[in-house]
Amino acid sequence: MTLLLWILLFCLLGGVLSVAAVGTFLLFSESLRTRLLPHLVSFATGALLGAAFLALLPHALEGPGIDDFHELMMAVLLGLLAFFILEKMVLWRHCHTDHCEAHAPHSGHGEGKAASLILIGDGLHNFVDGVLIAAAFMTDFHLGVVTSVAIAAHEIPQEVGDFAILLHSGFSRRKAFFFNLLSSFTTILGGLLAWFSLQNLEFALPYVLAVAASSFIYIAVADLIPGLHQRVDKKDTVYQVVLIVLGVVVIHFAHATVH
Repeated sequence: MTLLLWILLFCLLGGVLSVAAVGTFLLFSESLRTRLLPHLVSFATGALLGAAFLALLPHALEGPGIDDFHELMMAVLLGLLAFFILEKMVLWRHCHTDHCEAHAPHSGHGEGKAASLILIGDGLHNFVDGVLIAAAFMTDFHLGVVTSVAIAAHEIPQEVGDFAILLHSGFSRRKAFFFNLLSSFTTILGGLLAWFSLQNLEFALPYVLAVAASSFIYIAVADLIPGLHQRVDKKDTVYQVVLIVLGVVVIHFAHATVH
């Protein structure tokens, strides 16, 4: 199988199949979803941080033509700032609970606006995910697999939150699933664009990986962890720590195994 086909396959895994998994998840009772979702978020936090610090950044630092690590770290810093600005524009914010105050509609017009912003933000986010998956595969096949695993781990709780917002905005389950599925195809579009645009830009790949790492770090620290802090019970805290560590361990062994 050619590298392009692997990229498209894992873009499909990170996008379309995640939406399908969420569709199945929504068949569970609300009480079961409420219990399971925080655990998925905890695992996703560990997976994202593990992928950023154990896979993406080390490969970026080892990239061709990287003599000054300060430039690469500047790319990480600028990436964090860029994602902060995107979140301020309500294009990057993704909820990871069934009830999200960040996009909670307050009127009929607000509901339509919230749904539109979610779909736009989801499409943009999925597009960037596709670029990151392609860049990772073009750097190292094993890195592409690990990056895809981290993205898939994050996509499921993210899509559950998006579904909840669309349903709260008046969408039927079928309509919400269709539009989420539609937006997920931008992952494949991002992968294709990256494949054709980065083939002759090998020097740029380490910087793309640095931005990918900043994306993962920002999502974990600014979006996921604050939600985990809302649960202060000792038992919940133990579960969170265990699952975050599990997410890191899965990425570590996935990276070690595929090598």
